Amino acid sequence: MPLHVQSSHFQPRVTIDILPLRWRSGKHNSLFLAVLSTVAVLEPDRVVGASDILERCASLRNTPGLSSDLLFRDRSDRFEFGTRPTLIKNVTLWTGARNGTEIVYGDVYLDKGLVQGIGYIPEALYANKDTEVVDAHGGWVTPGLIDLHSHAGLVSAPITAGALELDSPNGPILPWLRSIDGLNTHDAAFAYAVAGGVTTVQVLPDNGHNAIGGQAFMIKLRKTSQRTPTSMVIEPPYQLNGTRPDPYASRWRHLVMACGESTRAYGNRMDNMWALRAAFAMARGFRDAQDAFCARVEAGSTDKISSQSYPEDYRWEALVDVLRGKAKVSVQCEEVVDLDAMVRLSQEFKIPISSFQGAHEGYLVPGALKSTFADVPTIVLSADSSRQKRETFRGSEFAPRILAEKGFPIAMKSDHDMHNSRYLLYEAQQAHYHGLPPNIALASVTSAPATAAGLLHRVGILREGSDADLVLWDSHPLQLGATPRKVWIDGILQVDAERSHIPIGKGKNSTRRHEPPKVPNFDAEKDKAVRYEGLVPLRPNMTVGGRVVFRNVGELYTRDDPDYAHSGLVLHEGKMNVIVERGRVSCVGRVCDGENGDAVIDLRGGSIVPGMMNFGPSVGIEEIENEPSTGDGARLDPLKVDMPKIMGDVGGLVRVSDALQFGTRNALVAHRAGVTYATTSFLKPAAFSRGSFVGGLSATFRTGANHGMERAAIIKSVTALHVAIGRTTPISPSYPGISVSTEIATLRHLLLDGEDENTESGQWFKKAANGVIPLVIDVSNADIMATLIRLKNEVEERRGSYMRMVFSRATEAHLLAEEIAHARIGVILSPSRQFPWSWDERRVLPGPPLTNDTALSTLIKHGVTVGLGAWDAGHVEGTRFDLGWAGWDSNGLITKKQAYELMTTNLEKILDIEGQVGDMGELVAYEGGSALDFTSKPVAVVSPSRGLVEIL
Repeated sequence: MPLHVQSSHFQPRVTIDILPLRWRSGKHNSLFLAVLSTVAVLEPDRVVGASDILERCASLRNTPGLSSDLLFRDRSDRFEFGTRPTLIKNVTLWTGARNGTEIVYGDVYLDKGLVQGIGYIPEALYANKDTEVVDAHGGWVTPGLIDLHSHAGLVSAPITAGALELDSPNGPILPWLRSIDGLNTHDAAFAYAVAGGVTTVQVLPDNGHNAIGGQAFMIKLRKTSQRTPTSMVIEPPYQLNGTRPDPYASRWRHLVMACGESTRAYGNRMDNMWALRAAFAMARGFRDAQDAFCARVEAGSTDKISSQSYPEDYRWEALVDVLRGKAKVSVQCEEVVDLDAMVRLSQEFKIPISSFQGAHEGYLVPGALKSTFADVPTIVLSADSSRQKRETFRGSEFAPRILAEKGFPIAMKSDHDMHNSRYLLYEAQQAHYHGLPPNIALASVTSAPATAAGLLHRVGILREGSDADLVLWDSHPLQLGATPRKVWIDGILQVDAERSHIPIGKGKNSTRRHEPPKVPNFDAEKDKAVRYEGLVPLRPNMTVGGRVVFRNVGELYTRDDPDYAHSGLVLHEGKMNVIVERGRVSCVGRVCDGENGDAVIDLRGGSIVPGMMNFGPSVGIEEIENEPSTGDGARLDPLKVDMPKIMGDVGGLVRVSDALQFGTRNALVAHRAGVTYATTSFLKPAAFSRGSFVGGLSATFRTGANHGMERAAIIKSVTALHVAIGRTTPISPSYPGISVSTEIATLRHLLLDGEDENTESGQWFKKAANGVIPLVIDVSNADIMATLIRLKNEVEERRGSYMRMVFSRATEAHLLAEEIAHARIGVILSPSRQFPWSWDERRVLPGPPLTNDTALSTLIKHGVTVGLGAWDAGHVEGTRFDLGWAGWDSNGLITKKQAYELMTTNLEKILDIEGQVGDMGELVAYEGGSALDFTSKPVAVVSPSRGLVEIL
């Protein structure tokens, strides 16, 4: 039956239907939409005078913007008394002004929380003020970075059940919820983000299930003297605590909306859009009633005020402000169907949309996005989150450039906790690598998000009078591995690597490092992305079985040393030609004929290196990460359920080689990016869920293979035995999980002949105990690793064997580096740059500018054989950048050669597959420069085992 909402002020009456929906738990209930389950009650207003009513009515017409206290301020409202002025001398200042093209050489003066001067600073301005003087030595300074899409403080690290504020289960339409009410000030992510130069974030209520998740807040990441969430908010809206509004200007509010797959907990797409339309119809009724009420008051009917009430309901007042143009609306949508629906919604209700977030298919429909009501929205993107869901499957790394060329402001986001907010700048770097101009790339994490949030008058651009949020970098900010030397928020120093004696910047003094990287030309690839609607063919353009000449090669790494298993790779340097005959290198040097061949490729100083190996993510066993229908299907955990008797194995041990899918986009993208091999298990690589205790028997295969019967498609059908041991995080589907002691007791039982040798579990755990096959244990916590080292000693002593034990993930392995080296245990760090997501990972070694060393450098110093794994399948194409970054973070400890080895010979040694790859391993040719930085792109794959060269 319909629900009628009527009052004397509503013309006409609003009629809304109630829809049966489902709770997210899957239980069937008759659920009233939150927007529909309440009757709008016009509560009596407080007793006020006519002047107050007139002022309130007048305030309906004011617009957010510069208030009077900001126009003439000489100190910030966030100024902390006792903060010394700071003069930063000799800077190269990227101000963000003039569309990101303005660069100022000189000094910057900070005082009272504001930028007081830029360029030439007269000594009289600071001489008598106990000023702190910092010499930047010509280093780059930018505004503090701004992350427009973060859940920091709501999903708090390390994640525990008591500090987990995800999407609300109380309905799809929840505009009255406020992220500030759940903000945990003790989230470790704040300090990590500041260490990456991020100073301001928009904290969004999680929109995983809600069409309107609630109100977002812009906060600065500095811990204030009050230590409260409220004191972190920048320009808090007047509605936050009932403050009397400025009669001339209001402050922006922020609201989050969503659509598409994520809202299916409350119905399908049609349900979702109806819920949104119904909500705004309700808000429109209140707005119109308020306008009618105020029209009567302002017409002089004040004698009737005492008998009437101002039409309002706090549940809908945020949406009324949206309709009045007083809120910055962020909409998270991915597919064309959803983006188009939101554009129609904005047109129907005259909703200004500030930003579309995610918008993976937005680059395919720029014309539709420009039809949004009011101004052109900012498009907020991430660089490499495609292929995680069906609705993001057509995303493209060229989307930032395509949309920028169509006139859209572009902002890059972290989407923390999906990605570590510390590396927001890396999103901009990748966008620049794929063709976004350098000024627009830097603006995408400074001025563009500030504009979208309505805060450009304070943050995002450095000018006199702006908030004193600055970052001093050790390189040009778009260079891979650029690290903050110092970070100021409100003029207060937050990060100071030099004072903490963190030797960052070693090897970064070259002129090249202080300019934007010279990135490859991707014009053809960009055009293909649009032509094929994101699903660009990934097979090689051609294959050559004869003679291929690579000219102007700058460096060549080979395994041609007969003892390569011990010495690693062999480097050939200098301008040279490299001749390949039937897939094998036949001549190296200047004397090689560089003119005649079936194909001649000029690498322009580029490199030829061994194909890298991916370890960890589900490459090759699923097409789309979060779409179960594209994968192997559900697997049973032997510690939770009994295995079917027909399996004949109580451990339920299964083989990846039985589930391999060749030709998946993740595998082919990896192949084209130079990751030509993969070792995959059934364990989940993401931070929040490992999957089953038993991760199965991994396989190693060639990512570019067409099918499993192709020559050299499967390198090793059974590579290693995998198990996972550790505590389960509260957002894991398997929470609370099995106890650690139970998992270790089970592993002990299996390694000491606990199961019949005629079963899969009995056979392979015996082989692992005897060192026939590596036992790879996914483990993060150092205390658990210590127990596993003792277990290894126990098994070896009782069986008289040597176990090939490997720790993967290994977040806290640096705490036991000496013991791990002594036990001869290999380590595969995954991901390479770590973060304390879970309780088991809380003691990370984050590296510069927070610590001298990283987990990787610490393990290498102690002689541990280390490889690197990938974070998830969507990040595999950035593997080579992870290696280059690891070298920069080590401050010279890790050479370029050693970096390559982390994902080639080191992994082969750890996983005991040296002989299977060997000198028949594939090589990848990169045009333009080193494979480990932003100057190059892969152009060919040399395959000795198949006797050909693939030209990409």
